[in-house]
Amino acid sequence: MTSTKSEYFRKMRQEHVAQGPAHITQAVIQKASGAVMTDVDGKEFIDFAGGIGVNNVGHSHPKVVKAIKDQADQFIHTCFHVGMYDSYIELAARLNDLAPGDFAKKTMFGNSGAEAVENAVKVARYATKRPAVIAFENGFHGRTLLTMSLTSKIMPYKYGFGPFAPEIYRIPYPYCYRCPLGCKYPDCNIACAEYLESYFITYVDPDSVAAIIAEPIQGEGGFVTPPPEYFPKLAEICKKHGILLIIDEVQSGAGRTGKFLAIEHWGIEPDIITQAKSLAGGMPLSAITGRQELMDAPHPGGLGGTYSGNPLSCKAALAVLDILFEDKLLERSKELGEILFQRFSELQNSFEIIGDVRGKGPMLALELVKDRQTREPAAAEAKKLTQLCYEKGLVLLSCGNFGNVIRTLMPFVITDEQLDKGLSIMEESLRELTK
Repeated sequence: MTSTKSEYFRKMRQEHVAQGPAHITQAVIQKASGAVMTDVDGKEFIDFAGGIGVNNVGHSHPKVVKAIKDQADQFIHTCFHVGMYDSYIELAARLNDLAPGDFAKKTMFGNSGAEAVENAVKVARYATKRPAVIAFENGFHGRTLLTMSLTSKIMPYKYGFGPFAPEIYRIPYPYCYRCPLGCKYPDCNIACAEYLESYFITYVDPDSVAAIIAEPIQGEGGFVTPPPEYFPKLAEICKKHGILLIIDEVQSGAGRTGKFLAIEHWGIEPDIITQAKSLAGGMPLSAITGRQELMDAPHPGGLGGTYSGNPLSCKAALAVLDILFEDKLLERSKELGEILFQRFSELQNSFEIIGDVRGKGPMLALELVKDRQTREPAAAEAKKLTQLCYEKGLVLLSCGNFGNVIRTLMPFVITDEQLDKGLSIMEESLRELTK
């Protein structure tokens, strides 16, 4: 016999669901609204996870729900390849306008972030007639064969799933707190970007490289945030060698950093941009936006998919764009970022375990270390902190190659009271963790 509904469903899950899909918490959610989730036993949780970056505009935003319901009343599926519909076309036009660059762009849709990355690489290879792709250490791009090959971390994402896709190469990312080249920013002249030129000598011919793919702020890798000089220099090197620059905005897009796209902070114009997660407010949708000549390179029928750009998802995404811009949620995102950075800086001054605070907007992270001098990762402590917060009613995520980084992905619609309560729970749990 189980004493609670949660225990009942957890037992059912153990019996009937494969163990591969892991769980960050043991919560069994029945309802979610705004920035609060409620489990089947009525316990409420302030949500600093946002469905792993999916709920920027909040859980079940009324405008998103209405858009989905209205579309469902019309039709749920035709397949865009069989019968076109206005929401797909209108959404593509809006995303083309929002992407950086004073040049013609085109967009196509997929179902997930991984699918967007797969298609971006397909487009890059087709357009350049080159096979190789360069990705980054600490990077995460998905769990399919190709995107798993692009992803850096072995456990749990790649362990036991090889062999991997060929012609994937990897270079260091500008992780200034733990520089893989041993540099000390700002006296490094962005050596991690310059390293690419020597990499071309010993690892891969630049004339064989179709694209370099990068997250503007690494998600699973620990919210690693490059200095302002990095992406302009990387873009310059790419242009010199005719290499396309793909920017993966799956987690950092849809206003997560205070701008619609995170790459706007660096002032560059990517050749191709991928989006997903918060783009459709919780509905499965991804977008690939790129230079017109690149996106039009593959032959008709070479790209697409049965469910890609589902009308329910496209309508939801149009509603999300309206919410972000008309309801001024981008401004709220910036405000949240300022509040969080100040509070996290105060926490860093109070707790020696916090070695670094980084990110942009409300896409911020605390890197936990056992010792500030050695910077030894405090992975067990990070796991314990998320558990303490969960027990107190706050859902918080860890990340990073060492599992020692705490990240924030709360919905922008979170109230000041909810935000303050969540931050107070974090502080209380840090105090309990370090006493």
